[in-house]
Amino acid sequence: MIRYYGKVNTQLQAFSEPEEARWVNISPPFSHEELEEVAQRFDVPLDFLTDSLDIDERSRYEIEEDVRLIVVNTPILNDIDSENEAIYITVPIGIILTPEQTITITSHDNPVLQLFLDNKVKNFSPNNDNRFVIQILEQNVYRFLTCLKKLNLKRNLIEKELYDSSRNKELKQLLSIEKSLVYFVNSLSSNELLKMKMKRTDFLGIKHDEDMTDLFEDIIIDNSQALEMANVYTNILNGTMEAYASIISNNLNIVIQRLTLVTIILMVPTLVASLYGMNVNLPFRNHPHAFVYIVIFSVVVSLFLAWWFRRKRLF
Repeated sequence: MIRYYGKVNTQLQAFSEPEEARWVNISPPFSHEELEEVAQRFDVPLDFLTDSLDIDERSRYEIEEDVRLIVVNTPILNDIDSENEAIYITVPIGIILTPEQTITITSHDNPVLQLFLDNKVKNFSPNNDNRFVIQILEQNVYRFLTCLKKLNLKRNLIEKELYDSSRNKELKQLLSIEKSLVYFVNSLSSNELLKMKMKRTDFLGIKHDEDMTDLFEDIIIDNSQALEMANVYTNILNGTMEAYASIISNNLNIVIQRLTLVTIILMVPTLVASLYGMNVNLPFRNHPHAFVYIVIFSVVVSLFLAWWFRRKRLF
């Protein structure tokens, strides 16, 4: 789906003709033929469009003549609803800057771009391409921070449930969170390197604009904060998983130990009954109350063993 937008009286407006628009947004569904048409119409390299659709594409920038490409990774909810899959994955957003238009392309419906489509970003205008790019990077960092807070809240809730039970369901959910954090750490690291290179090379040409430079530096700081949060949450989750693995193993050892002690205690009546079931002469064999004496003896010995184990704190 290829849509053309421009700002009219502070409101984002869709246009039918690309010549009137300053922002071209390409989102699913679309065909390869449509991408070829866009590349030819706006005179941009086709690989700028196709590379942005590769889910494994790293964050980077590239310049070819007067066309600039920025690829930045952003988090989205995973379409695959499974306990073994990550809750969030990261996909690239392609931002192509031409002399007349700004083109954005993504392989999934993206919450970051949707904020601009819903006109929820303050002072947003596609007419200023450099500011538009910086605002996309800013909202992308905020998206990472929001998703990280949601993952951490979900982790806390799962931990509280694990205090009462050690079910596989909660452990699988923790594994899904861990996978999401791995995606976040890799993407945030790649995004941080991209922004540092853009600042060093003045890729957007904002070196002489103090306000834009300060805003871009704030975005880099926020990205570093998000990366640090992701690393901290990952370390906490790894420690939690190891702790619960140790707890489960310890509980299993305690259960096996108690079952062993119960077996030893029950072995005494079994041993006595086996001896007196043999066809040989044994003490009290012919006594009229032999059965009662044997039962009392077995019970007393079993109780003594139970008391001794309890004293040794084996139970």
